Amino acid sequence: MAELITVARPYAEAVFRLAQEANSLPAWSEALAVLAAAAQDPLAVEFAANPKFSASQVHALLTELLGARATPQVSNFVATVLESRRFVLLPHIADLFEQLKAAAEGSVTAHIESAFELNAAQVEELKSILARRVGKKIDTTVTVTPELIGGVRMTLGDDVIDASVRGKLAALSARLTS
Repeated sequence: MAELITVARPYAEAVFRLAQEANSLPAWSEALAVLAAAAQDPLAVEFAANPKFSASQVHALLTELLGARATPQVSNFVATVLESRRFVLLPHIADLFEQLKAAAEGSVTAHIESAFELNAAQVEELKSILARRVGKKIDTTVTVTPELIGGVRMTLGDDVIDASVRGKLAALSARLTS
């Protein structure tokens, strides 16, 4: 996984600089999301890897899938990725691009896991706590993870704030065994 991200990073950085210069971050974001979704489909991966089909045939299919999003720059990017046989990197490129975009916009994405469904007010309260902590705007994704037993676990990049019952029990167990 880390290897794929290492290979995907230069592509994401190049696309980000290109999109920033052209003032087209949202358009690139949309196009990369479509390409990432295509690259996660097993049939599309098989099609792209099949030696019976040329890079230009795969390019034509992806360009058709992109529709109006297939600007000349996006089309050139797709051609470059396909000629380098990097089709499977598209989800990673899209993720890295979104991280660069969020950093440029002064926001951070936080992943919140909760043992139970959170209402909008609870999510907003957690967002404001995290925003004060990092000093940036917070975008969130929220998932329900019953294994937490209670509480929440929040992830911001490499930082994890574990305020779950499961996390507290694990910490207590570690203290008692050491």
